[in-house]
Amino acid sequence: MQKGEVLTENAVVDLLGVLAYGELTAFDRLAEDARMAPTTAGRAALATMAAAEMGHFGLLCNRLIELGADPEKAMSPFAAPIDAFHDGTRPSTWLEGLVKAYVGDGLAADFYREVSNFLDDSTRALVLSVLADTGHACFAVREVRAAIRADPAIGGRLALWARRLVGEALTQSQRVIAERDQLAELLINGTGDLAGVSELLNRITSAHTVRMSQLGLSS
Repeated sequence: MQKGEVLTENAVVDLLGVLAYGELTAFDRLAEDARMAPTTAGRAALATMAAAEMGHFGLLCNRLIELGADPEKAMSPFAAPIDAFHDGTRPSTWLEGLVKAYVGDGLAADFYREVSNFLDDSTRALVLSVLADTGHACFAVREVRAAIRADPAIGGRLALWARRLVGEALTQSQRVIAERDQLAELLINGTGDLAGVSELLNRITSAHTVRMSQLGLSS
């Protein structure tokens, strides 16, 4: 195996590792947020989505094992930054939890979808499948927009919360990439150069603006 191939395989393991830990923590967060739901239907909806995240987690772990990697070791470098992000952005209300999952997770998903374009076909298909919406997007938009219609003042508070989430998410993402050379190399080689990375980030920013608008919030 050539040196470039080794680096690519290591980058794939890193990518699957960070995704797997993200899915595991998504299960934890959705299950916790479900207990804040104002209705039984809302609680059931989030519990169902949490179950889907565990299914994704299992698929990613299986793929890591196929690659000869230990899932726990693959996830371990990302536990601290992901946990730090979630500890620092713990929602205090049902609506904050919905916005966090929709905006924060959406931003991460957009990034990983972009990176998936640099992977082999089978790994790309897996990444796209685990990033597919489990129904949370439409549910979050419906609930948040209804709450803003009932009390417009909520919109301003949630917009501030969303901006804080994005700032924290970008900070932690930069930390992860800076500490994982393989991921940084995959990103730069895949986009061609730093200008390509900038274009990728612009696409993610544009998608975030659309997502905020769908929630009825200003970005």
